Amino acid sequence: MSGSPTRITAALPAQYRARLMGIGREVNFAEGVRLFREGDHADRFWILRSGTVTLDIRVPGSAPVVIESLGPGELVGWAWLFKPYIWHLGAEAMTPVRTHEFDAETVLMTMDADPSFGSAVGHWVGQVLADRLQATRIRLLDLYAPHGSGGFV
Repeated sequence: MSGSPTRITAALPAQYRARLMGIGREVNFAEGVRLFREGDHADRFWILRSGTVTLDIRVPGSAPVVIESLGPGELVGWAWLFKPYIWHLGAEAMTPVRTHEFDAETVLMTMDADPSFGSAVGHWVGQVLADRLQATRIRLLDLYAPHGSGGFV
């Protein structure tokens, strides 16, 4: 789905994408490394260059449940944008992963200094959040609803 509206190439105009990428740095993660844990402080985020990261949620009495798998061009982490800046999910590298990593404080200051850039990034993260919320809802219905997510109530 290279045209997905949540992938950075489809979500941000070229000038804002270039500005954001100029703030980041390349960081790699080995397979099995946790990028973050649910409940920890959210002070950074990543855009995947290659590999797969899964998002998961803790379920009392069992292993974390995978909610979604993310690939190249996708945003990993949105909680850095919203107080109290706490991760609502966990994230793990399922394959070796290459990313662009961003310091949240630096990005937030840049967003505040340039309202047009801030609006574009904020709208992008908001769309990602809406999509992740829907994916989480569907996955939890698949796992726990009597008849799965077959339809909306």
